[in-house]
Amino acid sequence: MRQRREKQAQIDVIAREEADTARIAGIVARAALPGDVIALSGDLGSGKTAFARGFIRALTAPAEEVPSPTFTFVQTYSADGRTIYHFDFYRIDDPEEAWEIGIEEAFAGGITLIEWPERLGRILPADHLEIRLEAPSGAAATERRITFAAGPSWSKRLAALRNKLATDADA
Repeated sequence: MRQRREKQAQIDVIAREEADTARIAGIVARAALPGDVIALSGDLGSGKTAFARGFIRALTAPAEEVPSPTFTFVQTYSADGRTIYHFDFYRIDDPEEAWEIGIEEAFAGGITLIEWPERLGRILPADHLEIRLEAPSGAAATERRITFAAGPSWSKRLAALRNKLATDADA
């Protein structure tokens, strides 16, 4: 994995394989706090669920079963007294459906991972960490570009993550 380019409150990282994606997700997970909202965006098959799986396993257990919540809409996990909510909104038709699924409870104090956050519209809090996953054109099938863009509560943590990701990439 290597760091590609940096901007203020934004980082681009290349994950060569799914194991790199899981390592990167683990670094982010260890920086997450209750109340955080992490928006995972990208096309179908871009690695959103793989990222979420790595994130959740970093805070629970390496063998934790982490299925995609595509059909259940949400899966919850307990990690050291914190609750992780993993939402997948691919199948919602109206952003208001998120309230029925329990998004308010998640926002109130959980660590919230959201796949397909663009389907939430105005319900997605402005202060969140945006993580975009994409397969760079001409790259290996397992390679992903992961772009982080920070909301206000993540700005300082993103700077720390930049350093940690650079150190991890050099290891």
